[in-house]
Parts: sequence; structure tokens; C-alpha cells
Amino acid sequence: MGRAAYKPVGVALGLAAGTVAGVIFRQIWKVTAGDGEAPSPTDEDRGWVEILAAAALQGAIFGAVRAAVDRGGAVSVKRLTGRWPD
Repeated sequence: MGRAAYKPVGVALGLAAGTVAGVIFRQIWKVTAGDGEAPSPTDEDRGWVEILAAAALQGAIFGAVRAAVDRGGAVSVKRLTGRWPD
């Protein structure tokens, strides 16, 4: 499977990863902060530390989920076609 053929699969997996990461982040934020919603960077009632911590946590979760989904997709393609997607 060439790069062009894998591209639509990668895009679909990326969208799914973003959705899953958002759900995971919201659940972790509820548990750790005891708050229903993560702060928006423009929320004047929240401090720098809370806003930056939320952004860092969200980025870490998104990166990890995206890497796991991309890797899983590549492994699946290898199993189906015998070739690693480029």
C-alpha cells in the first residue's frame, strides 16, 4: 500500500484520535481538578498555572493517543498487505 493509498486512512485515524483524546482529557480533568470543564486560555477567572497545566495535559494526551492510533493503523496495514505504509 503506497503513501497515497494510506493517506485517507491516516486522516480518518487522525480524526478518530482527536475525538478519543478529547474524551480522555475531559475525564482526566474532571478527576484531577474536580472541575467540570478545563479552563479556556482567555478565562480571566483562572490563573496561569491552571491554564498552562490544562494545556500541557491536553497536549500530552493528544500526542500519546495520536501516536498509538497511528502505530496501530500502520501495524494493521502491515498485517493486511505485508508491507509497512511509507
